[in-house]
Amino acid sequence: MSEHKATIAWTRESAAFTYETYNRDHDWIFDAGIHVRASAAPAYLGSESCVDPEEAFVASLSSCHMLTFLAIACKKGFTVDGYHDDAVGTLAKDTGGRLAITRVALRPRITFGGEKVPTGDELGKLHDQAHHMCFIANSVKTEIVVEPQ
Repeated sequence: MSEHKATIAWTRESAAFTYETYNRDHDWIFDAGIHVRASAAPAYLGSESCVDPEEAFVASLSSCHMLTFLAIACKKGFTVDGYHDDAVGTLAKDTGGRLAITRVALRPRITFGGEKVPTGDELGKLHDQAHHMCFIANSVKTEIVVEPQ
């Protein structure tokens, strides 16, 4: 097992602390001192120039799926030259009436090199295996669908 840490740091920058006035921008600090400027989504008075938690959630799912896919593909003898995903998360009310990212659509476009290229059926199986082995997908209740492009 392993642990994964992040430090979240926020300091009030406004004179008043009301919903309309307090700043949402803050820092995510990861291993090796990597800093990411984050904020609330613009719809919730956040900064458009920062990453918001909803975007990070979608990126996390997409990244985990890709990394798992690459591991499986290379072990099966496929050579992946490129992987591009225009993932989309949908914020909506869940069955309990609470706002949640209820669905994430992964839309990977993959370029293969070499002589061994998966058939459509094999590609679907690779994605299915990647989905079921993805640590992040296994950690959430959000519907995740893979729609290869």
